[in-house]
Amino acid sequence: MSDKNDDDSYILEDTGASVEDIEHEMELAAQEAAGQTPDPPAAAAIDNEMRDRYMRTLADFENYRKRADREKQDFFKYALAGTIKDLLPVLDNFDRALEHAEEGDDFHKGVSLIYKQLFDVLQRHGVKPNDQAGVPFDPNIHEAVVTEENPNVPANTVTAVLQKGYSLHDRLLRPAMVKVSVGGAE
Repeated sequence: MSDKNDDDSYILEDTGASVEDIEHEMELAAQEAAGQTPDPPAAAAIDNEMRDRYMRTLADFENYRKRADREKQDFFKYALAGTIKDLLPVLDNFDRALEHAEEGDDFHKGVSLIYKQLFDVLQRHGVKPNDQAGVPFDPNIHEAVVTEENPNVPANTVTAVLQKGYSLHDRLLRPAMVKVSVGGAE
């Protein structure tokens, strides 16, 4: 029988070398076995190419990690957008109730306190109202539903807000429905 240390037994050690280093060593061993000696400039070129590939892979991974962190932060920042959009009609109904209730009576005070409490919670989570009249019309945050000829007001100016618009942080949830002036000075 043959000795236990014949060519069919291998001992593998983890030297911590990268895959590229191992491939390079294998290529050098194959060249030696074939009777070729590696050309020093060619070996340096291979080393440079491997180093370049390693650096590019490292940079790609770093970019991926940063992008994943940014997407995670955006997800948490805007995760409540759907729920808040569903609450906007409730805020509109509070506004209508406050407009039609007599100011000073208990009903008006109660509705006003509940509205303020709900609105404060939404503001703490980044909700901002867009309800300014007298500002230039901006199609990015306004939806013009009515035009009004008024020579005393500059053209393309919001003259009235019919329904408030809202933003979550810097993202528009709902545009404000507004009345816009036409016919005035530019």
